[in-house]
Amino acid sequence: MLRTVLTSLLLILAQPGGVQAEPLPSYGPELEGFAYPFPVERFTVTSQRQPLQMAYLDIRPATPNGRTAVLLHGKNFCAATWESQIRALSAAGYRVVAPDQIGFCKSSKPAAYQFTFRQLAENTHALLAKLGVERPILVGHSTGGMLAAHYALLYPAAVEQLVLVNPIGLEDWAAKGVPPTSIEQWYQRELKVTAESIRAYEKATYYAGAWEPRYEPWVAMLAGLNNGPGKEAVAWDSALLYDMILTQPVVYRFPQIAVPTLLLIGQKDTTAIGKDLAPPEMRGHLGNYPALGRAAAKAIPGARLVEFPDLGHAPQMSDPEGFNKALIEGIAAR
Repeated sequence: MLRTVLTSLLLILAQPGGVQAEPLPSYGPELEGFAYPFPVERFTVTSQRQPLQMAYLDIRPATPNGRTAVLLHGKNFCAATWESQIRALSAAGYRVVAPDQIGFCKSSKPAAYQFTFRQLAENTHALLAKLGVERPILVGHSTGGMLAAHYALLYPAAVEQLVLVNPIGLEDWAAKGVPPTSIEQWYQRELKVTAESIRAYEKATYYAGAWEPRYEPWVAMLAGLNNGPGKEAVAWDSALLYDMILTQPVVYRFPQIAVPTLLLIGQKDTTAIGKDLAPPEMRGHLGNYPALGRAAAKAIPGARLVEFPDLGHAPQMSDPEGFNKALIEGIAAR
């Protein structure tokens, strides 16, 4: 796998049941020390009166088909986690742009920033303008799906197609029982993140209870970011982002989406941010992705739905071959 995490993986895999061993990986606040599978470029954007930098990947195919796919990562993901999709799309002729959003991964971690989906969409739009990308196919996963929906609402003429992969935002968690949580409370929770807690959460939700060694680099990526010299800045921005997610629902605006939309939904997903904070009697009613995906397909005009019966929140990582086939066939049928 990735050279920079081999040592960590050997320590992990040497333990019974794959339990994390010491020492933990440690990466800088912009994931310094963690290698991406493609060259990382950087875009400087002035946003909210401060210069910030967005890391991004820009992969051009050997035989272009004239179309560009923009891949928007989720909350606990980065541009690098799209590796399989980047390779498959590039082989099929697509130019692929995959940014790390401000506050995430290899991009800036501002200490004072009003995180909104509109702001992240504006930052992404500025990056694409700089790259000369005018009407991309937007592929958003998890939080990136929520961002992609906002982007399509904000710039409908600038989106060729919208692809939502197990997006969050299919329900309003606050309205359904997740109690108000302060940014300070989110911050204190994020400071306690460990490799063990990351692995347990991902196994249960991303991978539908199954675990494979090939997922370990992404545990190391997050654990190292949260264990590094900039962990306080990382945790603070993460807290601001959780507040953004819970206070800016997009589900009510699905009928206003005016671009062709494809939903790719793993049916064993139970993701609901803040579910553990909700009253016990409410938790079982949150994160029902089979029902949520079908409701979204009805609410978004003309949306198409593809379901993956045995996959969880990250179908593109659990079954990359099957997912990539569905994705490429889906965006070809425009």
